[in-house]
Amino acid sequence: MSDLQALILGILQGLTEYLPVSSSGHLAIGAALFGVDGEENLAFTILVHVATVLSTLVVLWREVAWLFKGMFRWKMNDETRYILNIIVSMIPVGIVGVFFKDKVEEVFGSGLLIVGIMLLVTASLLTFSYYARPRQKEKISLRDAFIIGIAQACAVMPGLSRSGSTIATGLLLGNKKEKLAQFSFLMVIPPILGEALLDVMKMMEGGVATVAGDISVSALAIGFASAFVAGCFACKWMIDIVKRGKLVYFAIYCAIVGLVTIFLS
Repeated sequence: MSDLQALILGILQGLTEYLPVSSSGHLAIGAALFGVDGEENLAFTILVHVATVLSTLVVLWREVAWLFKGMFRWKMNDETRYILNIIVSMIPVGIVGVFFKDKVEEVFGSGLLIVGIMLLVTASLLTFSYYARPRQKEKISLRDAFIIGIAQACAVMPGLSRSGSTIATGLLLGNKKEKLAQFSFLMVIPPILGEALLDVMKMMEGGVATVAGDISVSALAIGFASAFVAGCFACKWMIDIVKRGKLVYFAIYCAIVGLVTIFLS
């Protein structure tokens, strides 16, 4: 992987992790276009995912600090209820990630055909949530958090957007869009870090050489930095987009990219 490829793929990951267009799908498309080997791409993917987690913590540092302050008051309050919602939302993706992720990849694979199909599913979900008008709720309930978590677990499929699935599901459940984007971005932090840890453990089984692969230190650094910067930009942008209810434009984009990807596969 060259430094230029690392730069492009890092920007791609940083932008698409938050925009409802599937980061895994776009990374698969980018890797296929650049001819990046799957094992080599895995090490790079882990790094840029960690970079986007850090960008979330930077952009939403006030919310994260608010949660930690409330948690250490050792009583039930709005902050601890929010943390409980995040924990409940992690249950479905935790079960799928630990017990079924390898089986899903074995059955469906990660080729461009499945990516294209899942991008069309993402487009359909975003379109439906845009035109649906459920009654608005003041707070995200534990029940809604669990259902949103199921949507996140389904996004283990390459090409099915994690943010698109969680935000669209939350909107269909009637949650206010002003609060939903923030919850969607905070709830994915533990699963992303957990997935990265599982991937690292898997790679370590092959030895240090497998982990290092053929990627240069400069390519890893450029990929990390570009994913972090792009992630900060995309996180802020996406929160504003959700508040203004403009998700339908991403549905159109996903539909076009999905059809092109299916055609090229």
